[in-house]
Amino acid sequence: MHLRDGIQTHATVAQRYAHSVETGAIERDPAQEKVVAALDRLTDEICSKRLAQKSSALGWLFAKRRETQAPVKGLYIHGGVGRGKTMLMDMFFELLPARRKRRVHFNDFMADAHDRIQKHRLARKNGEAREDDPIPPVARQLAEEAWVLCFDEFSVTDIADAMILSRLFSALFSQGVVLVATSNVAPDDLYRDGLNRGLFEPFIGLLKRHADVLALDSPTDYRLEKLNRMPVYITPLGPEADRLMDEEWELVTHGQPVGATTLTVKGRQVVVPLSAGDAARFSFADLCENPLGARDYLEIAGRFSIIFIDHVPVLAEGKRNEAKRLILLIDTLYDHHVRLVVSAAAPPQDLYGGRRGTEAFEFDRTASRLIEMQSRDWLDGWAARQAEKTPPAKAVTSAETEKF
Repeated sequence: MHLRDGIQTHATVAQRYAHSVETGAIERDPAQEKVVAALDRLTDEICSKRLAQKSSALGWLFAKRRETQAPVKGLYIHGGVGRGKTMLMDMFFELLPARRKRRVHFNDFMADAHDRIQKHRLARKNGEAREDDPIPPVARQLAEEAWVLCFDEFSVTDIADAMILSRLFSALFSQGVVLVATSNVAPDDLYRDGLNRGLFEPFIGLLKRHADVLALDSPTDYRLEKLNRMPVYITPLGPEADRLMDEEWELVTHGQPVGATTLTVKGRQVVVPLSAGDAARFSFADLCENPLGARDYLEIAGRFSIIFIDHVPVLAEGKRNEAKRLILLIDTLYDHHVRLVVSAAAPPQDLYGGRRGTEAFEFDRTASRLIEMQSRDWLDGWAARQAEKTPPAKAVTSAETEKF
């Protein structure tokens, strides 16, 4: 428990972090400890504000004085992938003794905000709402539901989001909302090279005024370290293979919303059963038993940097079409340097049982590539390329900005 004026109040992030170190769940990291201390300071400030608001049974008499209280300044934590940002946010959110708190992926929050704005516009059109500007009432709704907002993966790539962020968060901050966010980029790099970025830049100044910016500059990518200890080709098939695939998927997607999505290829819809960020998960049947072709695989390889494929069987002579698709799929993923995690019935060299036709010859190349994609050199090269990547800003037409 945390002590304030000799009174036990709440467990701290520092205590939870120390326990994780002592039990061997994580390694002590000075860069992470700086963030831990900042999160605990923020927790104290949030608790002090909450107690001040509840300190008098006649609180309504002091409403004006409460309104002039200095707002709590939030925290914006940025750093590379795998540095522990999500882990620390998990600790903070779980231990924060505030009832109206919300933890949400930033993209999901913005989708919710856009939906509310649209509903308000419809209500105004139908005479059911008074205010012409939807931003203030939407901000009041959001603040009433949660005055501590915790965002994972704060990244602005959509111009529709960029155009309303400054006004939306000005309204939220005026309602006393406290922002805690993690991101892979510093505030000044948000929406870099985005369309009409000049209209977005006021939000950067607003963010810096209402949140302390802290870099989590640990030299170690802990997610990648754990990932590198996991197998990328798991055989034979069975409950243990399924468990390992699920464990690795959880490691890759931790802290991100997971769900189905679709890719549009020449007007057709390609279903991705599970995706989160730049990771996607398919079964062999999804990719090789369905009538997919080169363009579909190119779209998948261009969209995701990590692909999971479950339950690759041994392909007998009668499975030539499936074998052709697997050959094409692996060639595409290999050429695009996609990290591949596979559960299969047999080692790569034993996956194709056919002896006739060009597939038998071509599958030798597929087996060789599957073996190479397990190598340390391949995986280190993939990691280096990921470190160089920056999220692209979504380009849209000017017509889409007229709504804002």
